[in-house]
Amino acid sequence: MNDTQPSAPAVTPNRPSLHPEWIDGHASGIVKALQKAGHTSYLVGGCVRDLLLGIIPKDFDIVTMAHPPQVKRLIHMAFIIGKRFRLVLVKRGDQQFEVATFRREFDPAEFPVEEYPDGPPSADNIFGTPEQDAKRRDFTINALFYDPLSQEIIDYVGGKNDIEARTLRMIGEPDRRLAEDPIRILRAIRFAHKLRFVIEPGLRASMTRHASELTKSVLPRRREELLKLLRLDDPCSVLVECHDLGVLREIFPALEQMFANDANDAAGIDRQERFLLRLESLKSTVLDFANTGQVFAWLIASLVDTLAEEGTTPSEEELNKLMRDELGMYKFEQSLVIDALKLRRALEKTADHRRRGERRLAGIVRREGFALALRLAAADLLLNGSDLLFWQQTAEKLRPEIEAARREREDRSGGRRSRNRRRPGTKRGDEDGDAEGLADDLDVDEPLSVASVRSEIETKAALPEASQIDASTASSASDSSSR
Repeated sequence: MNDTQPSAPAVTPNRPSLHPEWIDGHASGIVKALQKAGHTSYLVGGCVRDLLLGIIPKDFDIVTMAHPPQVKRLIHMAFIIGKRFRLVLVKRGDQQFEVATFRREFDPAEFPVEEYPDGPPSADNIFGTPEQDAKRRDFTINALFYDPLSQEIIDYVGGKNDIEARTLRMIGEPDRRLAEDPIRILRAIRFAHKLRFVIEPGLRASMTRHASELTKSVLPRRREELLKLLRLDDPCSVLVECHDLGVLREIFPALEQMFANDANDAAGIDRQERFLLRLESLKSTVLDFANTGQVFAWLIASLVDTLAEEGTTPSEEELNKLMRDELGMYKFEQSLVIDALKLRRALEKTADHRRRGERRLAGIVRREGFALALRLAAADLLLNGSDLLFWQQTAEKLRPEIEAARREREDRSGGRRSRNRRRPGTKRGDEDGDAEGLADDLDVDEPLSVASVRSEIETKAALPEASQIDASTASSASDSSSR
């Protein structure tokens, strides 16, 4: 049965100034198939926003009047996923497309107990119209719909005007919406910096008032938002704004300490400046920003080095508490970072290591934090060019032995570690998910980053390539030693 068409949108649809070839053909095909069956369907959210900003989207999300079982019947290779927020995942080769049903705000009065003795359905599975769906989203720029067949933008919340004005605005009353989900504070900061938008003054004031509410959010969501903030082009300015808004004080007190300007070094440079300089100089040690171990190591090394310049060295116990309780790091990430920090200083004694036998050298190269430690030492100019080359050549010489040991471990474990496919319901680089907290609700046993990063660590951490150390870094290290 066909769906009832929605009422006319508040803003008359306009033709977008975008290139049709930027839209993925599979995404358009899914929308077309659903529309052909009589279901109102659009592209939605971040992909529409990016198209209007002249950015080629990485992901295309779809929203429809069809319910999940209907989508599954109509679309080939479609799977219903999610516990709290049920949607459909459509697979096309190595691509995945999320198809959600239009939702509306939950009203308990609509579900009297006499009619629903077992209780109302999940608040996140109350289906509605396109307009109701748009108004329950977070920011106006993320609530735009686009019909790739008629090439029309459907805008119920003024998002197109805010994109043109490069303004980030909350849908609804900011105080109420931030109280509903405080993680929106971190999302607002991220979108503003990623897109170079100005945060609407009323929203910004509300973010400051509700910063303390972030302590009520779950640690895994704070962890993921922090990682996304660190992956932005200018993480230094992002952290400064988090400090200004009172966010660091509430959920990342160890980072807040980096902005306590009562601690200067001999040159009179305050702690904040030293920390930000260190953060910028060590950024080159992250070869893959999808590798959470590398990103966290970069952040923690910057923090540790800043304190070390003041004669303060955090204990391993203090670092573990920071990584576990504030950053929400997994145990294998904690182990990697601690090992890399220890090895970084040990690599300074390269002259001693040169005199040791191959067996001892192999023991160092096999350490899980070796490759990361080598990059940190090079970025810190702790190694001259000759020493850096020595460790690269040693690692290359031992590569066959280490690879053989890795394969033997995989054989004993039945090859489980080599199977690193993403589980249904996860998306690579899920930066702009319009259903906040969606990843928390998917029917998976282990977060995506655990599976993908663990393989990266096991297969690459002990085997640095000469090309992995930036040539300019090696050159700077050599110049430093000659001086």
